[in-house]
Amino acid sequence: MTGENARPVAVVGGGAWGTALANAAAAAGRPVTLWLRDAETAAALEASRENARYLPGVKLHPRIRATAEAGDLASANAVLMVTPAQTSRAVLAQLAPAFAPGAPVVLCSKGIERTTGAFMSAVAAEVLPAGAPVAVLSGPSFAVDVARNLPTAVTLAAADAGLAASLARLLSGPALRLYHTDDVRGVEIGGAGKNVLAIAAGIVAGRGLGESARAALIARAFAELMRFARSFGGRPETLMGLSGLGDLVLTASSPQSRNFAFGLALGQGAAPEAAAGGKLAEGAFTATALVGLARGQGIEMPIAEAVAAIVAGRASVEDVVAALLARPLKAEAE
Repeated sequence: MTGENARPVAVVGGGAWGTALANAAAAAGRPVTLWLRDAETAAALEASRENARYLPGVKLHPRIRATAEAGDLASANAVLMVTPAQTSRAVLAQLAPAFAPGAPVVLCSKGIERTTGAFMSAVAAEVLPAGAPVAVLSGPSFAVDVARNLPTAVTLAAADAGLAASLARLLSGPALRLYHTDDVRGVEIGGAGKNVLAIAAGIVAGRGLGESARAALIARAFAELMRFARSFGGRPETLMGLSGLGDLVLTASSPQSRNFAFGLALGQGAAPEAAAGGKLAEGAFTATALVGLARGQGIEMPIAEAVAAIVAGRASVEDVVAALLARPLKAEAE
């Protein structure tokens, strides 16, 4: 990529995470085009310089320009897709013709497409022109921390190691540090899988089962994540890093995580349809797809199975806790 300082980065999606990444890229010295689907919302954001709905009190960096015009994406040196996993296919199909030829697309949503069981990189490969460069960004990061330029480290993966390193340099700034790898599958599995498992941690907390139980669940959930990743080609060292263990520890420990908060509400007795409280919990949509993929490979994931059953209304919290505690004793490494 040439002329990185002169050409803007585009961020597609004006939610909390999209706005935060736009602020981080601007703080790194890049002009940023922030695309929102609604023209009125984009105009209001451009005028107020604050995303009051998702990040109240956080001002947009002066280098950011909000727009709803697809044509404004054409000059971007890289495009960050920060739309929910379940809508990413449709948004990519709509906007891809506006992207500059060869501009890398960085997938920043953490999920698996529910209707197809496809990972986000596979969705992008189906929608984008053949050979279009694709990368994945994931790691332990709360939007409000990144937006406020608090120290945060994440992982960026691309099959082309040189592209991954170049994008990491492009997007890293004073407070946001990007590590890079060529293990795309490992990074996206870490991001998607930990959302489901963070719901389980929230359920344990909401049910008042104690910190010892939550610690044990996180450890066993990570073992599930490692089994799944190995079966689908992810490298163990990737899952041991920021996009796996790091992200799981963060999102399974704090109500700031939408997935943990969703599980917390479930554990406190809320029905699945009410537990999200109007906020997106990607793990609720990913659970069924994750479990379906695991079953297809013969991978044992009892905690993820329990979350999928609760979210689908097939089992109660009491039922799944009893079932998990009644599982046969085995060696820890199994």
